[in-house]
Amino acid sequence: MKKFDAGRVRKTVLDMAFSGSTVHIGCAFSIVELLAVLYRNHLRFDAENSRADDRDYMVLSKGHGVMAQYACLHEIGWLSDDDIARYFQNGTRLKGLADAHVPGIEATSGTLGHGLPVGVGLALGAKMKNADQMCYTLVGDGELNEGTIWEAALFAAQFKLDNLVVIVDVNGFQAMGTTDEVISLGDIGAKFSAFDFDVLTVDGHDETAIDHSYQKLKTRKNGRPKALIAKTVKGKGVSFMEHDNIWHYTRLNAQTYEAAVAELQGQA
Repeated sequence: MKKFDAGRVRKTVLDMAFSGSTVHIGCAFSIVELLAVLYRNHLRFDAENSRADDRDYMVLSKGHGVMAQYACLHEIGWLSDDDIARYFQNGTRLKGLADAHVPGIEATSGTLGHGLPVGVGLALGAKMKNADQMCYTLVGDGELNEGTIWEAALFAAQFKLDNLVVIVDVNGFQAMGTTDEVISLGDIGAKFSAFDFDVLTVDGHDETAIDHSYQKLKTRKNGRPKALIAKTVKGKGVSFMEHDNIWHYTRLNAQTYEAAVAELQGQA
């Protein structure tokens, strides 16, 4: 069985969302390939010790997309089948936002704009220790409205954190509408370039292109922090969820769950 198969990760997300009768499916689906490729080929971790001192860091700043990361942690074995089945239920350790008490989760997030400052701090700490550790931080495009994102970006450039990769999930939506309707972001790549980041743009669902982009960015030791601008589809993988922001807050019922699973099985 290939670890971090995107189809299986999406199925796990559906299982969690249905069993927990919870929301944020679309924003989890848009980052599945970005996380699957990262965990499969690039993120250094010890499967026997989620807190290994030499691990790379993965900070999910858009903490409401955490089901996708939980599904990857389940692939490693840090989360059990029972954890997945009891997602968002009484007594579970898996809440609807990223929680640092869970093995493999580096920062409690969900209050948007806070994860990148944490990631910058982790990257700086690794530099100060002369440790060969990368820090990947995934942010949403709507999250770029937060001023703390740009304060952290200024700091990262000032301290030449070329071990930091900011992954921007550009799915074009935020909670209450499109990013263009709420606050137009313009050219996101150009903005990060202006903050002296080394920038690449990628199709956020093309696993080969994502793999090559991660490889390029992590090997460029040029004193510049990195940004991967990933063009994605909110709700990717299930046709009736794609590009439909209603799935930011809509819960699955038996019929929509079965229909979504059938689509994923048809793609396998």
